[in-house]
Amino acid sequence: MSVDVLMEWLPFALTLLGAGIFAGVLAGLLGVGGGIVIVPVLYHLFTQLDLDTAIRMHLAVGTSLATIIPTAISSARSHHKKQAVDFDLLKSWGIAIAIGVVIGATLAAFLSGEALQSVFGIVALLVALNMAFGKQSWRLGAALPREPFRGLLGVFVGGFSSMMGIGGGTLSVPIMTLYNVPVHRAVGTASAIGLIIAVPGAISFMVSGWQAEGLPPFSVGYVSLLGFALIVPMTILSAPWGAKLAHALPVIWLKRAFAVFLFLTGVRMLDLFG
Repeated sequence: MSVDVLMEWLPFALTLLGAGIFAGVLAGLLGVGGGIVIVPVLYHLFTQLDLDTAIRMHLAVGTSLATIIPTAISSARSHHKKQAVDFDLLKSWGIAIAIGVVIGATLAAFLSGEALQSVFGIVALLVALNMAFGKQSWRLGAALPREPFRGLLGVFVGGFSSMMGIGGGTLSVPIMTLYNVPVHRAVGTASAIGLIIAVPGAISFMVSGWQAEGLPPFSVGYVSLLGFALIVPMTILSAPWGAKLAHALPVIWLKRAFAVFLFLTGVRMLDLFG
């Protein structure tokens, strides 16, 4: 590989390394899932690389889901050491979430890139508003609802998370806290939920993109192995940092700062201002 080619790809590589660190810390610190950072970064990098608009968002989502697998394992182990993972809740909710993942990933295969952008942008705006203005005292109930409503919530979390390329914490943490799950336990449990979402989600995007045209080199379906290789080491390294900070720091101002970032990301994805 020539020096000119290396210099051309260096900014992209450094951006992905930085995104991996940021995503890993957020996954452990706020329970929002690193995918909420990785997807927009990958999408705009693929735009700079002038990839076909028909595959940019699908490739960003699929690659993000793949990177979440090792991140979720690292983050969940860190939270488990602090006894912050609710395995009873995982058992009662996991199947419904996995069903939602399959439904969401299957639907995503038939949606245009613009439609997936819209899904991401709308949910990002809603999450940003909740992070900025939501209060920890808000409650919908003393515990998660019984079936079938608990299952429907799981399908919702799994479905939209797989279409957005996120690990589930972005949606599951607010839901759990609204139903009286302590925030640290919600964040810890969400890290394990990320694994339930990421494994079937990434496989589904690999399969649905197997015959796609215009994919960049070193891609398996809608998963970029190059992006995976650059992001994952950083997320594994930094996820435990976030988990430690989550148990040591008040994160309200960090949440609000991230809400601003997320709001701007949602606006950009929806292209609200042209």
